[in-house]
Amino acid sequence: MIWLIRHGETEWTVSGAHTGRSDIPLTPNGEAQALGIPERLGAKQFALVLTSPLQRARRTCELAGYGEHAQLEPNLAEWFYGDYEGRTSTQIRAGRPGWSIFKDGPHGGETLAQVAERTQKVIERCLAVDGDVALFSHGHTLRILAASWLGLPPETAKHFALGTAGISILGLENETRNITLWNR
Repeated sequence: MIWLIRHGETEWTVSGAHTGRSDIPLTPNGEAQALGIPERLGAKQFALVLTSPLQRARRTCELAGYGEHAQLEPNLAEWFYGDYEGRTSTQIRAGRPGWSIFKDGPHGGETLAQVAERTQKVIERCLAVDGDVALFSHGHTLRILAASWLGLPPETAKHFALGTAGISILGLENETRNITLWNR
């Protein structure tokens, strides 16, 4: 199984700003959320722990008790939002009415297909492991990874809401990929 763990709250998750490659820290509440992850996971042991190189994911991983075993995985970094970094959807729509990140993408940033390609590489790495894998990453990246896991087009990720410090599990049932748990 692949366990998806989104990082804790940041100032920009509170404001709704697109936080791609800006390396901002967790808020005190985000740190508290991360400290609550071990209780929610029990004493779960993972064959592999991967984390985005961005500090909000790395710190969540550390506070959750998995930092010393974690490996940095650049493909788990959040979507590169280009010119839309730090802007809210409302601010972007003021200049681009009807804009949607999953439909239109960010100006000057990564395409949805590029993010999906990165997540597919993470999935391949996970499938090569004998045992459960934990991924500490970001909202959009994990949502796209889930869509890729299910064999769905990446734009369907818009349907998978994922809260800060949310935990989800991607699994297999009779060789069929599924979502075993979402956004706990």
